[in-house]
Amino acid sequence: MQDDLLVVGFDLETRQEVHIGERPMEQWRALGYRRRETVVCFYCWHGIDAALGTKVPLLARGRIGGLVRSHFAHPAGMAPPGGHHRETVWHINAKHRLARWAASHPNVARVRMEQWTEERNRRADVHVVLDDGAALALEAQRELITDELWQSRHRDYAAAGVRDVWFMRPDTRIPHVLFAEGAPAWTLYHRDESAEARLGEPHKRGPRWWTEDLRLFGQHHPPCARDAIVCERFALAELGLDAGGVTFPPAMRARLAEEAARIRRDADHARDQHERFALRPQEPSGPARRPWVPTPLPPVRPVPRPTTGEPVCEICHRPLAEPLMRHGRHLLC
Repeated sequence: MQDDLLVVGFDLETRQEVHIGERPMEQWRALGYRRRETVVCFYCWHGIDAALGTKVPLLARGRIGGLVRSHFAHPAGMAPPGGHHRETVWHINAKHRLARWAASHPNVARVRMEQWTEERNRRADVHVVLDDGAALALEAQRELITDELWQSRHRDYAAAGVRDVWFMRPDTRIPHVLFAEGAPAWTLYHRDESAEARLGEPHKRGPRWWTEDLRLFGQHHPPCARDAIVCERFALAELGLDAGGVTFPPAMRARLAEEAARIRRDADHARDQHERFALRPQEPSGPARRPWVPTPLPPVRPVPRPTTGEPVCEICHRPLAEPLMRHGRHLLC
């Protein structure tokens, strides 16, 4: 992987770390293997995967427009068995790349690597001081970190008045404890000098959603813990720095601002609709229910009484037919 190429060496004359991008390739070749041999492998010299003080002059490789970016390399047969660990190479490269990137911003007053906080309880990979006095710690994290360890570092930096910004190695899982604490997380790619941000997908709108944090109903950065994630990748040179950490390019900021304005309009409309409904006289949803009243019975008609003295039913007092006279009543009475 190009993220594992050596881009950091050590200058024996200046006693400082050097980055492949700091000088033209011709100068590095003049200082490297079979020339002056004053630029050596940073890792071997510092006892990483080799004995401390191992001097391995470096080759400067790469061509303008080539498929592989410029890098240092060990001469044949002079690398440690198996080479240097990828995680270690990425971490050292990341510190130098972040330092060079931070120093390129006009609002940055000072950049130092491996800088301790005043209490000397935390040492930042890259310590940045802005023109307005804000302090940032750019941390290159090469492997998954536990929640407890990250929270300890984060709170120590906060107590020292330093804003910590975390850049992860590619293919390293992002611990969601960062998002739970409201901290963004970036992935740093060396091969194309880019960084990837993670944004949270919009939250579902529930009842009275307009009373909540409207930022969460659009893509939001940083995301919340357990949010669905969408990734946005930018050239490192397009990103800025301020007291809050890394800032998006102008086009991305404009996109998020436009989305926020649309959500604000939706929220105002939803609130107005709710208030109108609350003030409107409530009409019954159906016909009014009347109490039950029994239906009055029909009036009883008076039974006509015979006046001729003919036989009548002893029950209903109606005239009887001759066959029923001996019974004195109708069959159904």
